Amino acid sequence: MKKLLAVLLVISAILISGCGGNGDDGENGDEPNGEVSDYRQDMRAFVQGISAYAKDIQANFVIIPQNGHELLTENGEETGTLAADYLEAIDGVGREDLFYGYTDDNVATPVADRNYMLAFMNIAAANGKEVMVTDYCSTPANMLVSYNQCYHLGYISFAADHRELDNIPEYPPDPYWVNYFDIVSLADAWNFLYLLNTDSFSDRDDFLNDLQGTNYDILLIDAFYDGEEALTADEIESLKTKASGGARLVIAYMSIGEAENYRFYWQSGWNTTPPSWMAEENPDWPGNYKVQFWVKSWQDIIYGNDNSYLKKILDAGFDGVYLDIIDAYEYFED
Repeated sequence: MKKLLAVLLVISAILISGCGGNGDDGENGDEPNGEVSDYRQDMRAFVQGISAYAKDIQANFVIIPQNGHELLTENGEETGTLAADYLEAIDGVGREDLFYGYTDDNVATPVADRNYMLAFMNIAAANGKEVMVTDYCSTPANMLVSYNQCYHLGYISFAADHRELDNIPEYPPDPYWVNYFDIVSLADAWNFLYLLNTDSFSDRDDFLNDLQGTNYDILLIDAFYDGEEALTADEIESLKTKASGGARLVIAYMSIGEAENYRFYWQSGWNTTPPSWMAEENPDWPGNYKVQFWVKSWQDIIYGNDNSYLKKILDAGFDGVYLDIIDAYEYFED
């Protein structure tokens, strides 16, 4: 693990200075015997199932949950007992808004919130998991602060100047801490590009050409161009070499805590008669619907069979998966 001692020392300094699935189809997440479900453990089990399925097919396939860092301990407290099975199932953790973007884009994250998140990132790092940070800041000065903070903590980072994740930022002109080495694991990487929305690209070829022309160590992208048309194995293979010639990782984004109405699995009938496991629409992201993620019918869409979302990602040749809406348990706890 890169610079682990430095990580611990810097986190300590910052803290000082700043002062799944049950197989139950019940609509309310209750167990058959009437006991209320443990939504956090349900999500852990879901991620563990995804990991086991993927790694059985591709042993070095990378699993990275984004946010939901309370799952790292059994009680969700930074001093709690480690969730050992969950930690064993993942290779890294993603965290948004660590230094910028928590309250508003290009605004520094409040010290208390930052320190709370840092404590869990420290847990991940101390247990051999790489930390991938996405900050949302648009001025070069703030972007540089974000990159420098993450670098000194040993984190892999990306400063996104658009919350929509629809562009390759002009600053810095080269990826922060650009290198020309082969990247064959998360531990090798020093930077990444997080790009999901393709609206700013004229067409598919333009999108692929622009990505091929970068030197990012990791490309974190959607498995589907424009959200609907799957990228092919040949296209993914073409992205696995940096412009400099070094190998890099290409990781697919996959939301597992919400259903998205533009995905291949969406059925037209759901617009009027949604499945029992689908909850309300996310008011911040139209077309995204909360799901009872512990229900087998939803999990079957995500993994475990040849028609599943994850199998399509594996078949396309991605090196790993970045799991979003991990913190969906909060919606059901509330």
